[in-house]
Amino acid sequence: GHELAGVCVAVGKKVTKFAKGDHVGVGCFVDSCLECKNCMAGEEQYCEKGMVGTYGAEDKYGRATHGKGFESMGTFGGYTSQMVIHERFAFKVPKSYPLEMAGPLMCAAITMYDPLKFFGAKAGMRVGIAGLGGLGMMGVKLGKAIGCEVTVLSRTDAKRDYALKKLGADKYVAMGDADQVKKAAASLDLILDTVSANHDVTAYLPLLDVSGKVIVLGLCTEPHAVPQLPLIFKRQGIQGSVIGGIKNTQEVVDLCAEKKIYPEIKVVPVKEVNSIYEKLHKSNDAGIRYVLDVGKTLTEEAFTACANVPAPDVGANAVQVAKEAVGAVAHNYSKAVAIFAGGLALGFALSRRA
Repeated sequence: GHELAGVCVAVGKKVTKFAKGDHVGVGCFVDSCLECKNCMAGEEQYCEKGMVGTYGAEDKYGRATHGKGFESMGTFGGYTSQMVIHERFAFKVPKSYPLEMAGPLMCAAITMYDPLKFFGAKAGMRVGIAGLGGLGMMGVKLGKAIGCEVTVLSRTDAKRDYALKKLGADKYVAMGDADQVKKAAASLDLILDTVSANHDVTAYLPLLDVSGKVIVLGLCTEPHAVPQLPLIFKRQGIQGSVIGGIKNTQEVVDLCAEKKIYPEIKVVPVKEVNSIYEKLHKSNDAGIRYVLDVGKTLTEEAFTACANVPAPDVGANAVQVAKEAVGAVAHNYSKAVAIFAGGLALGFALSRRA
């Protein structure tokens, strides 16, 4: 519910970026202080006072309210038929781009694009993508579009054909095969680690060349034990990154439209949301992003179907762990399981409040 796309149905009198009928996207957050150095630099995701998440967050600055009488309620995200948002936090989706595919760009695509850009990815750079779920798949496509030499790092050889033949990766390393890992030693400049399950991030260090970096993107719940010697003697680093700011998100949306880069999606009716939570909790090896067709299927019947059944079985503490892991950025569990709201009939009203 925290990335969504729809059609603009109205604009405020001070709005300049959008017009009625535009295709509009909303990403992981709908507001920030707009005053701190990070907001001023276009990195609103690192707002010093805290960004306002699109779903399940408190309206901190008065620009994400639902209106009179609803001030105490958190943000609803994409689980609504209409949404009002300040134009600063909306993205223009080119009409040539399928609207049902736009939501994942504002999570998976920007999560991969932002570190690629920040760490200087360019033609010829050797980039590794660890994990081939929804994030990893977009990372391969974006890396290739930029001109990088892309290597997929996965546990086994099971996804080799998918990575090389369908996604267009240049190389593939099964991390469970010691010979493959040895042959790939010092072959990468940058690794984007998308793995969210608890794992040993230091297993990737031998694949890095001097000054190489591993960028962790997955929300692991256990700390990593990191030996210092490889970092010291090869000037390597382990850093993190989270989504991206407004400017870079618009950039990656435009890039995907220009290069015809599409996520792997499946459009589903709203009434299936509980079963989708359970399915994604078990696994998402195919990297599919499930898109809820809110415009056509958010009905009273769907509400009844979801409300009058037991909560989805996603583990005793899964929701709490996810909230704790990303509490500082006010996300909710829909981030962790990668469910996106979309639908061609979803309406937006855009505001520009003083």
